[in-house]
Amino acid sequence: MKRARTPVAYLSNVDPILAKLIAAAGPYTLRLEASRPPFQHLARAIAHQQLNGTAANTILTRFVALYPTPTGGQTETPFPSPEQVLGTSDEHIRATGFSFSKIAALKDLAQHTLNGVVPDFTTLQSLDNDEIVTRLTKVRGVGPWTVQMMLIFQLGRPDVLPVGDFGVCNGFRLAYGLRGMPKPKALAEFGARWAPHRTAAAWYLWRAVDLHRAGKLPNAPMPAPRIATIKPKPRSSPKTTTTRRRRAGRARHAK
Repeated sequence: MKRARTPVAYLSNVDPILAKLIAAAGPYTLRLEASRPPFQHLARAIAHQQLNGTAANTILTRFVALYPTPTGGQTETPFPSPEQVLGTSDEHIRATGFSFSKIAALKDLAQHTLNGVVPDFTTLQSLDNDEIVTRLTKVRGVGPWTVQMMLIFQLGRPDVLPVGDFGVCNGFRLAYGLRGMPKPKALAEFGARWAPHRTAAAWYLWRAVDLHRAGKLPNAPMPAPRIATIKPKPRSSPKTTTTRRRRAGRARHAK
């Protein structure tokens, strides 16, 4: 009986460029987050969207404090249930710092949880990756990237490649010597060779960014792999912008 290859051994064998990155980055040490019910995890993810960690955590602390539960003479503040969130007015939640769009997302999450679309943690573990993404992205404000982070850091799924993640794309660009960021579809096609250990590949691509900052990233291959990249938008000079505005003004006056 053959011994199963480790993710590092497998990736090093199928991709020589990634092998150099692995050698520079060292052991694979992905750390999982503490397990939380899907409702709580996604509510926290919604809170963190477009905010830094400190601001998001401050809002979450105020939000949770809306729902004190007396226990044994002391007041504890567990995370609210979907029923509690739906029963709270938008104005009360808004006072904690949530925007109205995020409040709508929280209440949509609560409703989908009660409807069974967002399952409990045990049920979630029994579903495959694609089914989890399909179900959870039905919630307002929850996209594929949010679910993929949950698959990686909560469920510990070994074969997830978040092709829409900026760090993964930038790490790939740096490690493989591309001039532009890879297109998500192209990265997904290239990364098929890393299956069934695409989570480990993503982890090493994140490390590529750290190594680049430290000046320790291995030299990129020459020539770089042929892969479709996103062309940067040309920057308009002040003169060009002024000319366009003048032309637009003339067009409006001509009507």
